[in-house]
Amino acid sequence: MARLFGTDGVRGVAGTELTADLAFALGWAAAEVLGGGGPPTFVVGRDTRASGAWLEEALVRGILAAGGSAILAGVVPTPAVSFLVPSLGATAGAVVSASHNPPEYNGIKFLGGTGGKLPDELEERIEELVLAGSPERAGGGGEVRPLGDALERYLDHLVRAAERRLDGLRVVLDAANGAAHRLGPEVLRRLGADVVPIFDRPDGSNINVGCGALHPEVVARAVVAHGADAGVSFDGDADRALFADAAGNVIDGDQVLAACALALREQGRLPGDRVVATVMSNLGFRRAMEEAGIEVVETPVGDRHVREAMDRTGAALGGEQSGHIIFAEHAVTGDGLLTAVRFLSLAVRRGLKVGELGAVMHRYPQVLENVPARDPGALERSGGVRDAIRAAERALGASGRVLVRASGTEPLVRVMVEAASEDVARRHARAIAEVVRAELG
Repeated sequence: MARLFGTDGVRGVAGTELTADLAFALGWAAAEVLGGGGPPTFVVGRDTRASGAWLEEALVRGILAAGGSAILAGVVPTPAVSFLVPSLGATAGAVVSASHNPPEYNGIKFLGGTGGKLPDELEERIEELVLAGSPERAGGGGEVRPLGDALERYLDHLVRAAERRLDGLRVVLDAANGAAHRLGPEVLRRLGADVVPIFDRPDGSNINVGCGALHPEVVARAVVAHGADAGVSFDGDADRALFADAAGNVIDGDQVLAACALALREQGRLPGDRVVATVMSNLGFRRAMEEAGIEVVETPVGDRHVREAMDRTGAALGGEQSGHIIFAEHAVTGDGLLTAVRFLSLAVRRGLKVGELGAVMHRYPQVLENVPARDPGALERSGGVRDAIRAAERALGASGRVLVRASGTEPLVRVMVEAASEDVARRHARAIAEVVRAELG
């Protein structure tokens, strides 16, 4: 049987791949593994998918069956659960969400006592128990209770993280019809921003559909249409954020990471002049950091890998091009709301427009082709794909970069090519994608 846990928890089509029985088993196994010998308490949150309610109910039943308790946070961003776990003194967190995936998908991910994502060894222990078979009934004895007003602690935490108030700043906020459709606008308004929310009316089936961080061009157009100063796009569970400037240009995670790294270094708050980024980070980001004398520590894709490298190297900042940014001073995981607060308030503090702030690096054209594959794991064994990659790398030389990898969350192979021009990048990406399609599709 394939491994249950991927890059970010267990995901699948709700009702067929991710069933109520599996959710129950995961809850029971997680409570057994994370309880540490005593009855654990989980903070449980979810996003806006229609399947979230019944998956949450099954997950909580599993937690109770192992003698655990659950604090129900309802529809909240994943980073809110991350913050609330240590804030409430809970044992662990659980989030029912498939993040950026389409509405028919859902997922379950667990957080440890610090609010951070679980290491591989704990996920493996949970998986072993699930595959061994969980009991239909167990001891029980735990309780379920509502969150109450604890979300105010999270909002206060976000407001305190701002470098300046946002008075007078008009911001279009694309909530992706997801978990931040209420809290996203609320925190920016508390900081004084004039917020124009869009895609903030979830109906259970419209999360991430033609909106949010997967489609940052949508908020970019809305910024121009509303005459706003900036735009922010969250994904479905709001653990990442992308931006747009007043002219309708998209600002990605690499640009945000570069601007924040340079600002922290100026303030003497970038230990070791070091920042953590993934293999997907743009060549322009790497060159901007090199010119500034900032070391880039490279990791595989996934904010969990970024966090692990930050812990290992003592870095205060890390992130991904996709908009996962981790500010170690404020959080243990990526938080789109925190990123929005930090980036927008940094622009205000420095007296810059967000477009000027994002222009600290030159972004090389980057083309990404997502190729459906029956078995993405077979990529490493494909000689034809290897040959196609080598041919592209020889043609590009030092003026570009090729990255081909299996997705950790979907049955896809992702082909990324950077080059001095978009036409050149697209030509090489398509050539490699055709070989991937022929050999693995």
